[in-house]
Amino acid sequence: MDFGLVLQTDPPAAEVVALMRRAEDAGFRYGWTFDSAVLWQEPFVIHSQILARTDRLRVGPMVTNPGTRTWEVTASTFATLNEMFGNRTVCGIGRGDSAMRVAGRRPDSLARLGEAIGVIRDLAEGREAVVGGAAMRLPWVRNGQLPVWMAAYGPKALALAGQRADGFILQLADVFLTEWMVRAVRTAAAEAGRDPAAVTVCVAAPAYVTADDSPAALAHAREQCRWFGGMVGNHVADLVARYGTRSGLVPEELTAYIARRRGYDYRHHGRSGNPDTGFVPDGIVDRFCLIGPPEAHVAKLRRLRALGVDQFAVYAMHDARRGVVDAYGAHVIPALA
Repeated sequence: MDFGLVLQTDPPAAEVVALMRRAEDAGFRYGWTFDSAVLWQEPFVIHSQILARTDRLRVGPMVTNPGTRTWEVTASTFATLNEMFGNRTVCGIGRGDSAMRVAGRRPDSLARLGEAIGVIRDLAEGREAVVGGAAMRLPWVRNGQLPVWMAAYGPKALALAGQRADGFILQLADVFLTEWMVRAVRTAAAEAGRDPAAVTVCVAAPAYVTADDSPAALAHAREQCRWFGGMVGNHVADLVARYGTRSGLVPEELTAYIARRRGYDYRHHGRSGNPDTGFVPDGIVDRFCLIGPPEAHVAKLRRLRALGVDQFAVYAMHDARRGVVDAYGAHVIPALA
């Protein structure tokens, strides 16, 4: 199992770079950042600094989207970083939640996302693609490689990930839901004539390592990670609006907990202490996140690995960012590498 670190690009950018260097030293192989240009600093500028100050770390957004940049600009950005640092980028992409909504636009359609996946990958790898009716190619690209991993939750999005993407990003660490969603992606890949095992599976969620499993320690960890249930709830609310709560197309284990959800303020997006996440019960935090002493993390990650998860990406948006990197480097990564 590989490990990644996911950070928001809050200023100072130097701190983001330093944490990524620390993660590489601890054994992490991937460095991810949010991509929401209004809420945080521009990630690709910071990616260049991360790549320059690390040796092996693969870097990318978790996740970009087809709407805030034109596709040839996105492709050219990745291709430039790869030319400079040796094919060490990954394009995580989704419909666009915070990035689009904060800018007053709706997330892109799945049809547009599916088209963007192919175009961005083709251009970044030196092939011709059609953008807005115009055929184009980046003539300076040589030996470009850009895996494109798609974030998904709902049945149509999971099918698209299996049909088109090189990897699948699942932003929750619930064992039951991971099994259900990985199966859906791999089935779609097989039906599309692809090798299901060739689709990389990345589970991303907050991880908070405690000194013990005392009630006080676990309660603090839950409060630091409760924001994640609110963030996932945004995507789940879209699924409920489309499919309902009892459609049989989406597990109730995913949809039921948002019944008490009442709006969402993106000013607190992805941050501990988010006032809009009071509806998230402790049980959802425990299921969606990894909390507790190192042995609890190892045990849950072994279950996820058995389901076909290739990478666990640690969301470190809490009061122990350095601590979780160091604890994973000392105890968790060696147990699962």
